[in-house]
Amino acid sequence: MGNTVRDLTIPDQRHPEKAHRLDNAQPKKPSWIRVKAPVSQGYKETRDIIRSQKLTTVCEEAGCPNVGECWSQGHATMMIMGEICTRGCTFCNVATGKPSTLDAFEPGRVAHAVAQLGLNHVVVTSVDRDDLDDGGADHFAQTIRAIRHRAPATTIEVLTPDFLKCAPSALETVVAARPDVFNHNLETVPGLYPEVRPGARYFHSLRLLQKVKELDPSVFTKSGIMVGLGEDRQGVLQVMDDMRAADVDFLTIGQYLQPTPKHHRVDRFVTPEEFASYEKAAYGKGFLMVSATPLTRSSYHAGDDFARMRDARLAKLG
Repeated sequence: MGNTVRDLTIPDQRHPEKAHRLDNAQPKKPSWIRVKAPVSQGYKETRDIIRSQKLTTVCEEAGCPNVGECWSQGHATMMIMGEICTRGCTFCNVATGKPSTLDAFEPGRVAHAVAQLGLNHVVVTSVDRDDLDDGGADHFAQTIRAIRHRAPATTIEVLTPDFLKCAPSALETVVAARPDVFNHNLETVPGLYPEVRPGARYFHSLRLLQKVKELDPSVFTKSGIMVGLGEDRQGVLQVMDDMRAADVDFLTIGQYLQPTPKHHRVDRFVTPEEFASYEKAAYGKGFLMVSATPLTRSSYHAGDDFARMRDARLAKLG
């Protein structure tokens, strides 16, 4: 499937007040959420490599609180296909609007940066590209192949959109490129989708993850949710059950942090003790790997967690 561009009449929503039109005061963060500003030499070196290759990272675009820690260790999550998303999720700080055309040289530049950074494990994500016939699936596949060529020892994790408006061959294209981990986040409980992910469908996303395992059982699957959006504990436990029914291997749970007053409000700050109880419950339900802390994000410590997940599968099989 090619990258035919659809003519979407999406208003320019680069400013959050246009994208979400909310007015929610941002609550003061508790002590367990606060992080230090990035100032290390390692952070600067990672930033310089990203800049030199003219790449976009979700670390910056989504305002990740862990950017200082991760970049100081040379870890960065590559965001391909531009920095403008065709969706308008109310939790997300990525700009919404009409994206530019794909950069055919981007996969090669991503691979070059991965080699320069010396990454053992890389996470590649993207904005939603509903304007493309295949949702950008072929661009993901090209990026995976480029990294395999330039950094063959690096394990690859993709964090993809839902390919909601694409033919089934879009997902097949990504899986056929053989990423080590296929991640697609459910983000929240199904009851909150209309206000948090209005352009997505919970059961479509769940089925996407299930189909990955049907296409290639060897690929690890991963998904994550945020808490503090207004969900309750029973809803979180039900999402865990739904993920396990879809054979998801790895679950991440992190605290939702409101990017601006124009985004979805923070309902509450979940305590570290509650996160620990979610982790215990998730392992009890059969996940191979669980990361549940206030600062957990999809790509936070992804390489170390991948190694542990791989060891857990081997132990389970043997």
